Amino acid sequence: MYSFLIAPDSFKGTLSAAQVCDIIAEAIEEVYPGSKIIKLPVADGGEGLSEAMFQALGGTWQEAVVSGVFGQAMTAGYAILENGNAVIDMSACAGLPLAGDKKNPAKATTQGVGELLSDAAGKGVKNIILGLGGSATNDCGIGMAHALGYRFYDKEGSELEPVGACMTRIEKIQRPSSLPAIKVTAACDVDNPLYGPQGAAYVFAPQKGADETMVKDLDQGLRNMAELIKRDLGLDVADIPGAGAAGGMGAGVMAFLQGHLRSGIDLMLDAVDFDEKLDQVDFVITGEGRMDAQSLRGKVPSGVARRALTKGKKTIAINGSLGPGAQEMLKIGLSSIYAAVTQEKSFEEIKKTCREDLFNVALKALKEL
Repeated sequence: MYSFLIAPDSFKGTLSAAQVCDIIAEAIEEVYPGSKIIKLPVADGGEGLSEAMFQALGGTWQEAVVSGVFGQAMTAGYAILENGNAVIDMSACAGLPLAGDKKNPAKATTQGVGELLSDAAGKGVKNIILGLGGSATNDCGIGMAHALGYRFYDKEGSELEPVGACMTRIEKIQRPSSLPAIKVTAACDVDNPLYGPQGAAYVFAPQKGADETMVKDLDQGLRNMAELIKRDLGLDVADIPGAGAAGGMGAGVMAFLQGHLRSGIDLMLDAVDFDEKLDQVDFVITGEGRMDAQSLRGKVPSGVARRALTKGKKTIAINGSLGPGAQEMLKIGLSSIYAAVTQEKSFEEIKKTCREDLFNVALKALKEL
């Protein structure tokens, strides 16, 4: 009888990480009845980090009314774990899906993220993990900072709205008299610098609704913010890996909260004692919605595979689909890679058959172990 550790990310838009675990577990039961199965839904710092850690570690789920992507009031949730730490996804109030058809990173704000941080601090939380993925924003975290008491002024001394479009006009950053007594660790799954060809605006803003002109303006705004943060706050954030995460929120966490960045998947795996769980199993199964060249850069399957390799565990990846560069994952510890969808399908078609497709490819993978 075999033992398995199932540790996938969500298949975004179709299946949660917990649902992926359940479907693969059903396939294991069919192929290897009576096997020991450990289900461990995980996340890499993007959407779903708070839910994944809440499910794995327990605690209480909190809700607060905060500012949404464009400042509208909305209800967002986050987890306070049993150990007293909070886990917040910035996507809960500043996520790309919340922008709907009105995507506009020049006008989107991270104000609600700061309000969630304040809400957690008000409940006595001292340590917060902030997931940076999946944002609709490109404001260098000034919306978040504004909610915590920072103010931003133009050359005439007028206060500016804390949105991406205003970053080029900021001439002065004013610190608040005090900040919440919290320590923030940002879970980050990219290593992009703040600005430039590989920075937040050029790499990520187009998918958030920015055209070529807006991308250039946002990049110039991020350059301006880097100079002001260095001058007014004494921190050089421009080239720190991950500073460009989530529209510059990586830089914002460091500059405005004195927080630090950490690989989201490593943070998650450490929190759930992943290495100890590896010692209890024969095989590891991971996966994500689409595996491609980006998977090598801090995504769930790469984090899982690298750790499993150090323990000599055979690891397979069962994914929604595969893209260019997916085979590179075989070099870092995966023994085989599978995809539930291998033909061109519309997203609506994929959603209709995603459970059946995943179950069937899981059966195939397990029979080939």
